[in-house]
Amino acid sequence: MQAVKKNVYRRVYVWEFPVRLFHWVNAICIVVLAVTGYIIGKPFALEYSNEAYQQYWFGTVRFLHFVSAFIFFFNFLVRIYWGFVGNQYADWKNFIPLKKKQWQEIWEVLKVDILQKDVTERISIGHNSLAGLIYFISFLIFLFQAFTGFALYSSMSSSFLPQLFSWVVPFMGGDFAVRQWHHMFMWFFIVFTIIHVYLVFYHDYVEGRGTTSSMVGGWKFEKEENL
Repeated sequence: MQAVKKNVYRRVYVWEFPVRLFHWVNAICIVVLAVTGYIIGKPFALEYSNEAYQQYWFGTVRFLHFVSAFIFFFNFLVRIYWGFVGNQYADWKNFIPLKKKQWQEIWEVLKVDILQKDVTERISIGHNSLAGLIYFISFLIFLFQAFTGFALYSSMSSSFLPQLFSWVVPFMGGDFAVRQWHHMFMWFFIVFTIIHVYLVFYHDYVEGRGTTSSMVGGWKFEKEENL
């Protein structure tokens, strides 16, 4: 009688608490920054019977944007630190494809994501190499947004941190140019978020590893085929 193969899963603790905390704080900050940033760039008129000095809704929008920007920046610094002291799945080397097998995995993931091919090769249980590369590019854009955002804020703040980036405005050709670049990359995060959410659910479906729940509890599941 022919033996029947069955799939056996083992639990693997992938995402440590600091990584999960970074992810959700970062997600909230991006949503708040995108919404408030859009309103700042293109404010809409609100009709009130009160006098202008009795209203402060736009000031509240700016305040939320600035507070979220500071949280976003320091949260990112903590993630950089954890890339050197965290477990193997948080390691910064997962984000830069320096090895041949990482580029092979990128090709495999592209076939799965774009061509809807079945998974034929083992894909990393942490960040796959394509995701890692995209996150690395995202991290660079994080820095760009922080630099340009604090540079724009430096003209209206005497605080130490914004003043560190005051040189960015003349370097990039003035406030208008900096504001345009800052606004343009806001759309990168909007598009990135849409694709990211879709791929999380898609990989959860095709791999069956608990990708979605792993960013809450930290655990994923590795499939092993035994007789």
